[in-house]
Amino acid sequence: MSPSVLHPKLSSPPPSITHSAGNYLYTHDGRKIFDASCGAAVACLGHNEPRVKQAILAQLDKTAYVYSPFFTVPAAEEIASFLTESTGGQMGRVFIVSSGASPRIPRLTLTVLHGTEAIEASLKMARQYFTELQPPQMQRTRFIARRQSYHGNTLGSLGVGGHKARRAIFEPILSTSTSHVAPCYPYRDMKDGETEEEYVNRLAEELEGEFQRLGPSTVCAFVAETMAGTTLGCVPALPGYHKAMKAVCDRHGALYVLDEVMSGMGRTGTLHAWEQEGVVPDLQTVAKGLGAGYAPIGALLVGDRVVEALANGSGAFMHSQTYQGHPVACAAAVAVQRVIQEDGLLENVRVQGEYLGRLLNERLGGHRNVGDVRGRGLFWALEFVKDKATKEPFPAEEGVAQKVHLTGLQEEYSISVIPGAGVADGKNGDIIQIAPAYNVSREDIELIVERVESVVHAVFRA
Repeated sequence: MSPSVLHPKLSSPPPSITHSAGNYLYTHDGRKIFDASCGAAVACLGHNEPRVKQAILAQLDKTAYVYSPFFTVPAAEEIASFLTESTGGQMGRVFIVSSGASPRIPRLTLTVLHGTEAIEASLKMARQYFTELQPPQMQRTRFIARRQSYHGNTLGSLGVGGHKARRAIFEPILSTSTSHVAPCYPYRDMKDGETEEEYVNRLAEELEGEFQRLGPSTVCAFVAETMAGTTLGCVPALPGYHKAMKAVCDRHGALYVLDEVMSGMGRTGTLHAWEQEGVVPDLQTVAKGLGAGYAPIGALLVGDRVVEALANGSGAFMHSQTYQGHPVACAAAVAVQRVIQEDGLLENVRVQGEYLGRLLNERLGGHRNVGDVRGRGLFWALEFVKDKATKEPFPAEEGVAQKVHLTGLQEEYSISVIPGAGVADGKNGDIIQIAPAYNVSREDIELIVERVESVVHAVFRA
């Protein structure tokens, strides 16, 4: 293994994967690992899907790259049309971008980019929206997001995120334009005797209070994950939560921004997670399930309210990147979405997801160190606790989630899950996520739960 690669941990490089197929990753030393995490909830079709590979090759034979502000390609137009149509036309445009710096050359369409960059674009879009209104609302410079949230690792997206540990060393150079309110986290935050409706109302009142503290006319947007990811652990919103929070934003003219980089594009059982919440966001980000890992791609979907303001104003989005609308990435995304539709995979996500949740509860819900089992679709988490009665988390120094992950990679278990830490308070509290491919079978689900159960018992043997 090359010493030149800057791995996440310099002293311990990860296993080297020589090839992959279906649900399995094959290592250089002969192991066969079941990928129950889809990497980072990305490889939603599994590995080596021939229809996607063929689409990529076909695009390479046509056009490998054009600069999107100068030119367009059919693949970009097709994925843009698919995304807008998938919202019933409620998110009307797509502005295509990806990594790389470039001079700003205005163009208004839909944005396709990778996840972190989608959030960066959403923040810029939210700010620009208010400068385009007539009269302009230039005083709107603030954002409100949630604690224990994650929206990406660039300075802008990290500043919006509310995860203490991930922000820690960069705090002095992060923007101070974002403040944070409580997430929807009933396992830890609902009070004894409090109903779900009362809890949702309390969270909405907290958001209202933050608007008032900042000055309602200074807030651009509220940013939230439709269904929380790794930094909270697959927490579905309670009924009415998103409606209540959006009502606060609407009351003060602020935008409602939903981050579906991890939970979107089918992961929770509908193409867009917000379809299950009874709301339509003003801006929405997606990424992982859009291209299934075959190419780096994501998207910012832009609601009609925002499009109209830009169309009546400058007619341009002040944002551009070198690889925006990359033809090969767009072709891969079109093929991935076609496979999901043709193979009826959203229905499979719902059916197998219900089975996965049931088995996890049956097999691990009673374990003394499993405090909570939660999720939706094929997006589930186990939260580990030191004391089940008090919900006391393990201290961060013990690295419990990482131990579970690394144990799973051992030959005896051969399963990959996603570790997460800091769920309890931003520093302490451990979870693992289970996010298999959309085409898993009932037998695959049983194998996943069997192996995860063995890993959990091994780690908490003492």
